[in-house]
Formats: sequence, structure tokens, C-alpha cells
Amino acid sequence: MSDGDTVGTDQIVVALDVGGTGMKCALVRPDGVAVRTERHPTDAARGPAAVVHTILDIAEGLADKARADGFAPIAIGIAVPGVVDEARGVAVWSANVGFRDVPLRDLAVRRLGLPAALGHDVRVGGLAEARLGAGRGTGNVLFVAIGTGIAAAHVVDGTAAAGAHGAAGEIGHILVRPDGPRCGCGRPGCLEAIASAAAIGRRYADLAGGTADAPVTAAEVAERAAAGEPLASQVWQEAVEALADGLATGQALFDVATIVLGGGLAQAGDRLLTPLRAALHERMTFHREPQLVAAALGDEAGCLGAALLALDAVGVRDHQEIR
Repeated sequence: MSDGDTVGTDQIVVALDVGGTGMKCALVRPDGVAVRTERHPTDAARGPAAVVHTILDIAEGLADKARADGFAPIAIGIAVPGVVDEARGVAVWSANVGFRDVPLRDLAVRRLGLPAALGHDVRVGGLAEARLGAGRGTGNVLFVAIGTGIAAAHVVDGTAAAGAHGAAGEIGHILVRPDGPRCGCGRPGCLEAIASAAAIGRRYADLAGGTADAPVTAAEVAERAAAGEPLASQVWQEAVEALADGLATGQALFDVATIVLGGGLAQAGDRLLTPLRAALHERMTFHREPQLVAAALGDEAGCLGAALLALDAVGVRDHQEIR
């Protein structure tokens, strides 16, 4: 049982990035370097109480391993999807994990005897990219994660805005096509319903009708578009144009220096970035055009961001970070 006592002199943070299917876990130094990484299944089907128990078990185990290796755990950072009240440390709602008003921060403090911070998975990912990754040194960053859905984090001088209700950054629900497909939120025409990876696959399947021999992923649509297939090119261009509209709206609202694209769709690289830069450029009038870059930290961003959030909570910010 961990009692919160520290061993060794090198400070370390226990960090967990909890998803619907898996947890990415790490021991992270104050300079943002992970000295140990682990992956564990979430098994969300077991129910939220079992998931919470697993989170705390894994966190406690990591803290014990850190002490055994001569490190001094000083805090724990946890990132979860859904709606997160970071001020109270409560996972308000998460469809993927099943959380409903879970006081995860206080549970972690009680179990590990360490200060803890709870953050939203996309916001902490944006925090990491802004302070350690592709947005480092630019000060004002919009991180946009494009996967099954689309969400964003606005990071100013190393701090991500959570909003009045913990729901800031829902750029996927900007209305871009009033007559477009219905979004999962219930309204037609949201950016997420047109330009997310899931939406691109659906759109291709709908237009292909019975001619598609198997479900096609967004990555495959990108490949087929690059190879010159007309249908794939149409679907890809529709997504790019919608994304450009959403990002132009984001730029009008936030006036950032850099937009960092992360998530699965960003792995398309220049197949996405080149036409998207051109489309975004066309939409700029008096607004300053932001730098548009791919995320640099991959799926480590959530863990690193959770660690940074915890370090901020205990007043430790490494002097080597360029914010």
C-alpha cells in the first residue's frame, strides 16, 4: 500500500491517459521526459466502478515502481474523455468509459497520498503539444484532434482553457453545412459529421452504394484519392473544405499562432496538410494566417499532458520548457 512517502531525490509524476479500450500510463520527469511507459486494458464493459478501481491500482503500482527505482513521486495526473470539471476534479460524463460524476481526483489523492490533477484527454494532449511538441515556443496554440470525433484545445502561454462548464473546445460541433448529415449530437451539419475519420468512411460508403466490397477507412479514402480515384477524391475534398471552414472559424475566434492537427486523420500527413493549408489560406481575409502543422508527440501526448497538468497543480514547471 502506498502511503505517499517519497523515496529518492529525482522527482517523478505518475500519469495515466484513460480511453474506452486502453490506458496509456507513464512515469514522467518535470522536463517532460517519460522514464517508464506501460499500457493496460480499460475493459470499460465491466462498469465505471471497476474502471476506477483499475485506474487506482495501476497508479499505485506505478508509484511503487518509481520508488523502487529511486524516484520520488510528487503527483499524479489523470486524463479522461468526456466532460471534465477540472476545478473540482470530477469526471462529469463519459460515454466511452461510463463515468457519471466520478470524483476521480479525490479518490486518487486518498488512495496514493499524493496531490492529483484530473484533465480532459484532448485538453491535456493540447497542453503537451503546445509546451513540448509541435506548438512549442509559439505561445498561442489551437490543438485539433481528428479521429472518431473532432475536438480542440486552446492553449495560451501553457494553459488550456476548460470553459465555464468544462466543455470548451468542441470545435467538432461548429455548424459548417446546414444541410449536411446529422451529427451524433442530434443536429445536422456539424464539422464532426463531415470531416471526422468516421464520417469520411461513412460518406465514401454511402456514395459507393453497393459497389464497395468492404468498409473503407478514412486512411484508405486518402490513399485512393492520392491514387486518383474520383469518388475518393470527392469525399476527401469535401472533408478538407469542411475542415478549412471549421479551422477558419477557430482562427477568427482565437487568433492563434499555430494550429496543431492530431488524432488518427492527421496521420495522412501531407495528403491532408497540403490541401488543407491551401483551403485555409483561401479563407483568410484580415485574420493572420496561422501556421498549420502535424502533431509531434503521437499517442504519448495524453500522458505527457496529464503529467504537466499535475506538475502545474503542485507548482512545478520545468524551467527548460519553452511556452
